[in-house]
Amino acid sequence: MALYKKTVINNYTNNFDNKNFENILLLQGKILSEMNISKISDGQDSRNIQEYEFKVFSQNGEDEIIQYLINKIDIKNKIFIEFGVEDYTEANTRFLLVNNNWSGLIIDGDKEGMELIKKRDIAWRHDLRIVGEFITKDNINDLILSNGINGEIGILSVDVDGNDYWILDSIDCVSPQILICEYNSVFGKNKKITVPYEESFNRTEKHFSNLYWGASIRAFTELANSKGYDLVGSNSFGNNLFFVRHDCNTLGINLNSQEAYVKSKYRESRNKEGELSFISSHDEGVKLIGDMEVLDLEKNEIVKIKELNL
Repeated sequence: MALYKKTVINNYTNNFDNKNFENILLLQGKILSEMNISKISDGQDSRNIQEYEFKVFSQNGEDEIIQYLINKIDIKNKIFIEFGVEDYTEANTRFLLVNNNWSGLIIDGDKEGMELIKKRDIAWRHDLRIVGEFITKDNINDLILSNGINGEIGILSVDVDGNDYWILDSIDCVSPQILICEYNSVFGKNKKITVPYEESFNRTEKHFSNLYWGASIRAFTELANSKGYDLVGSNSFGNNLFFVRHDCNTLGINLNSQEAYVKSKYRESRNKEGELSFISSHDEGVKLIGDMEVLDLEKNEIVKIKELNL
């Protein structure tokens, strides 16, 4: 009984501390957001979205970039969709959900993880639909529509570490005003390439390094352009692109992929034992996955990465 009481007290204390810490993060986020809104109102805002970065719940600095964008754009329907959220502790849309009280849909292939999110207070405090399904280019529209979302929405964030290009290409049931896509910096800024579509693609299984996944910045930019979106920038981390639908782009920014490209400095590569290998050189990363094949979308042919000048 004493052990039980101690466990309960410890759990209560941990939850209390976590909630307090989360509240502090939210307060700091609100303050920084209000400061940037004031700059916008005074006409002091920058054309470089990286200057607005800060992290509350996002992986890097996406939280305030999103806050900047939604304060510059007249958002019609305050609804978001985000793919690849894992346990939703780090996500592009979580601050948007709890700070701005948007409605949203999150989808991840980890069904067990999605069930755990449903047990947290974030699931009932907010209008958040939580789906545990592996996303493919064939099921994505049905997953969205079956959750009561269609037509115009505020934000779509795509990050599945694999078939991102093909999934984005397939989506036609929603029209987000803001589009966020994760690009593979290792693929460089000049080539229009993506991993070939494979329904059950898993980046760790495809190559031990974890560097072989997704698509290049040029591939995403030209796909987004074809869907009516302007590229307004990349985060400084070198992994997320931000697009705004052309008809609501009040920022006056429309970059090409070469202008927006950021060569990533993060060192997430793995060795064959699955341990971090901390490769920091772009050329070393390219060499490591050199024998892997990508689809050259410009030529519509499969080529090995080592045959390209990345």
